[in-house]
Amino acid sequence: MATIPAPAEGQEVAVLASGCFWGTEFYLQKIPGVLATTCGYTGGMVKNPTYREVCSKRTGHYEAVHVVFDPAQVSFEEIARVFFETHDPTQRNGQGPDIGPQYRSAVFFQDQAQREVSEKLVGLLEAKGYDVATEILPAATFYSAENYHQDYYDNKGGTPYCHAPRKLF
Repeated sequence: MATIPAPAEGQEVAVLASGCFWGTEFYLQKIPGVLATTCGYTGGMVKNPTYREVCSKRTGHYEAVHVVFDPAQVSFEEIARVFFETHDPTQRNGQGPDIGPQYRSAVFFQDQAQREVSEKLVGLLEAKGYDVATEILPAATFYSAENYHQDYYDNKGGTPYCHAPRKLF
C-alpha cells in the first residue's frame, strides 16, 4: 500500500471519486498547485480493504483520489471544477464502461467550505439541465490502494479510457 501524504501546514486535502481512480488521478495530478495524489478507497464499511474486496461490491467503498494541494496556488473550487469536467457527473453507479458501486461519483468534503463549493457547483450544473448523480458526503476514512494503482498512467503509458475532459461551466 502506498503512503498517504499528510498535508503540511498551509496545505489542504480533497478526496474525490469519479469512476476508476486511475483516470481521476491522471487529471487531478496535472493541476498546478496539486502537490500529491494517492489512489485509494473511502466511504465503505470494511477496514483496510483490498482492490479485490472493493471490486466484490460488498464493502461499500468508492474508488477515490486523496489530493494534497496548496490553496495559495489552486483553490478547492478549481480542483472540483476539473473533477466535474473530467468525468460524467450524471452517470449513476459507474463511469463509462466501468459499472458498479465502487465507481460512483462523489465529493468527500473535508470542511463546510468544501461542502458549500461542491453544492454550488452541482447547483450550477443542475441549472444548466444536468441531472447530477455526484454525491456530496462528509469525509470518511481513506485507505490507500495497492502500489500498482498509484500513478498508473504515468507508469504504464496511455490515457484514461473512461474520463474525457469537456467544458461544463
